Amino acid sequence: MAYAEIYAAWRSDPEAFWLDAAQAIDWDVAPVKALDDSRAPFYTWFADARVNACWNAVDRHVAAGRGDQVAILHDSPVTASQRRVTYAELQANVARLAGALRAQGVEQGDRVIIYMPMVPEALEAMLACARLGAVHSVVFGGFAAAELAVRIDDCTPKAVIAGSCGVEPSRVVPYKPLLDAAIAMASHKPAFCVILQRPQGIGELTAGRDHEWHAFQQGADPADCVPVAGDHPAYVLYTSGTTGQPKGVVRATAGHLVALSWSMRAIYNAGIGDVFWAASDVGWVVGHSYICYGPLVAGCTTLLFEGKPVGTPDAGTYWRVIAEHGVKSLFTAPTALRAIKREDPQGNMIGQYDLSGFQTLYLAGERADPDTVIWAQDHLKVPVIDHWWQTETGWPIAANPVGLGALPVKVGSPSVPMPGYDVQVLDEAGHPVPAGTLGAIAIKLPLPPGTLPTLWNAEARFHKSYLAHFPGYYETGDAGYIDDGGYIYIMARTDDVINVAGHRLSTGAMEEVLAGHPDVAECAVIGVADALKGQSPLGLLCLNRGTNRAPEDVARECVALMREKIGPVADFKRACVVERLPKTRSGKILRATMAKIADGEPFKIPATIDDPVTLDEIRAALARLGYPAG
Repeated sequence: MAYAEIYAAWRSDPEAFWLDAAQAIDWDVAPVKALDDSRAPFYTWFADARVNACWNAVDRHVAAGRGDQVAILHDSPVTASQRRVTYAELQANVARLAGALRAQGVEQGDRVIIYMPMVPEALEAMLACARLGAVHSVVFGGFAAAELAVRIDDCTPKAVIAGSCGVEPSRVVPYKPLLDAAIAMASHKPAFCVILQRPQGIGELTAGRDHEWHAFQQGADPADCVPVAGDHPAYVLYTSGTTGQPKGVVRATAGHLVALSWSMRAIYNAGIGDVFWAASDVGWVVGHSYICYGPLVAGCTTLLFEGKPVGTPDAGTYWRVIAEHGVKSLFTAPTALRAIKREDPQGNMIGQYDLSGFQTLYLAGERADPDTVIWAQDHLKVPVIDHWWQTETGWPIAANPVGLGALPVKVGSPSVPMPGYDVQVLDEAGHPVPAGTLGAIAIKLPLPPGTLPTLWNAEARFHKSYLAHFPGYYETGDAGYIDDGGYIYIMARTDDVINVAGHRLSTGAMEEVLAGHPDVAECAVIGVADALKGQSPLGLLCLNRGTNRAPEDVARECVALMREKIGPVADFKRACVVERLPKTRSGKILRATMAKIADGEPFKIPATIDDPVTLDEIRAALARLGYPAG
């Protein structure tokens, strides 16, 4: 069946659609009812079922005779090493770790924080928790001690599993001192910690609390999979909140498995034996959905990459990995492609590798500007599929479903809504707006399986954050429009839509124009305070490596380009060249933070920032322009 038929089938009978999708999962007790709406707007999926996520990701493949297939392929240019873990080895490793955790008192429902680098043991720790029915909460390795302490106090873990260090292109980041400081700060104290000692940075163990990874597991009896209720939390993943207090997104086990299984086939066209690479981190939702659970549930080989798109050692590292390991599908952030394009604007390094087995490039995490998509299409000669989703949803809201027969690509759009998502564009009063009109993007309730049912210990905050503004809808926090053909366009976060003399303008549309300049590698548009017009746009430009153009000339041409493409209504008069844009570790540009700097407002450095020095660079650049204005 093609996309239109499948989406129509979901619309006509959602209950039957999801029960049918659930047949791809191994159940201890199969669901009879898909949706429980007895507490609407708090919905649950497959609550009457019993299931184990680890069995579905690991054991069933061994039972089916595929134990010798590689499950995890670890490529680490920062440590000059590679490892392969088969499904049989993964099963043995996970069962032994789970048994050791159980011997120390970890049981179903207990929380375990995982604070690790991009190594196979990070996935083993996640799966060991799932095997026991424990609830894992992965915190990005190297996260600041104060932020880790907040998460320890919020989810009150019985244990912490951590790496001794992380390895970056130019330095080793000691994790153990950060963990020690976090536990000292936190009111809640975990009963014990398990530390994977990496040779690049050995951590000092605390007597009576800390266990070395290998010694901890020695002699442990392997643990069997523990079936849990369908609505039992698989994990809690913290995402930044607007109040500065992180929000613990809950992922229910059964819906998570069903949605990921469906998406691997329908969206990513990936199945048994395919090498699937999501170039993200286990600390982010992409790492949960499409490095760990999704590919393993589908029987793929998942590629775990410990490196960067540039600098490990060069802008050709992605193409080397694809060629060397036979990667069929790559999922990465547009910001990674922009970094590669900036270093190698002509795509010369792509031609150095045999990419004949590479079929599809998927982009998500930040708006995929048309210039970057076209560059990738031209040089890679494969479909470049933008898609859109969030930590909260756990899997794509809108995508081009390659597994169902790809739809025509419209550059600048993540394509169409997936089954389960009734996406609408609303005005401030909550009324649908005409096609092509910019507005707030919302999803009619109920959300599909795999999406968040609530926040950890914060049901009232969940309602206030997502459901209260538009009753009957989930508020995505994104702004955009839907065209006449049903394609969705995500133009900005609603906070990034700026108001210039009463005109609501999308920063994404302006960035699209700036990115079209041949010397611009990456850009951001922010709205700064203006006494007359309320807000005025300011463009921040990063130039391609090797360009010999004067920065002021490029800035002047960008201002003229904006006037030509969007017109005087944009009031775009200022642009400046900067070396780098401040971003989160997942690649999102910190536009709101830069706007506060320009306006002279107080701001908090986001915990997820990749490099705080970039904010100092932006502050200096804005000062040269005469900001702050506020």
